[in-house]
Amino acid sequence: MAAGRTDSGVHASGQVIAWTMDWTHSELALMRALNSHLPPDIAIQAIQTVDADFHPRYDAISRTYLYRIYIAPSRDPIRNRFAWHWQQMLDLEAMRSALAMLIGVHDFATFGQATQGDSTTRHMFAADIVQVDDEVHITLTASGFLQRMVRSIVGTLVDVGRGKMSLQAFEAAFRATDRSRSGPSAPPHGLILTNVMYRNLAF
Repeated sequence: MAAGRTDSGVHASGQVIAWTMDWTHSELALMRALNSHLPPDIAIQAIQTVDADFHPRYDAISRTYLYRIYIAPSRDPIRNRFAWHWQQMLDLEAMRSALAMLIGVHDFATFGQATQGDSTTRHMFAADIVQVDDEVHITLTASGFLQRMVRSIVGTLVDVGRGKMSLQAFEAAFRATDRSRSGPSAPPHGLILTNVMYRNLAF
């Protein structure tokens, strides 16, 4: 069982997986044994024993995603696997103002689709944007995320940052709870699931 699923091409540095097995050695020995059989792009970072009724998805109280955009005249082949290349400068203050609208409990139907008919209302605990050298890092922490929600938010924010969408238009689209009002989705490779939080566990 996993804390969540991601779109193809999205990365995860903080995914949480739970399973049941018989094991008589240490947790460290189990981690080493499993990592020796995993492909190069997957590695277990920590293992801890939990109660039998623990569920990594339903027991989570928040999830955090990071989206990376690097701004440069030409693409960087080394970073291109993990960040979205953008050639022109973005108005970070305008993007930050748009992000502030998302804080709190809202219907995020404009930015994503619920699974299995679930509610599209989510609690956005934190939303921030910072510049790190030539990169723009957008971090979102919420009680949960709809399908493609982060990528849709980022793509729409970039429309704000490049002046294609005003703050008033962003707010109107958000309040409309209409999927067709979202901007284009950002590509998946810039997105990383970085953290899943639980009440009684620390990873």
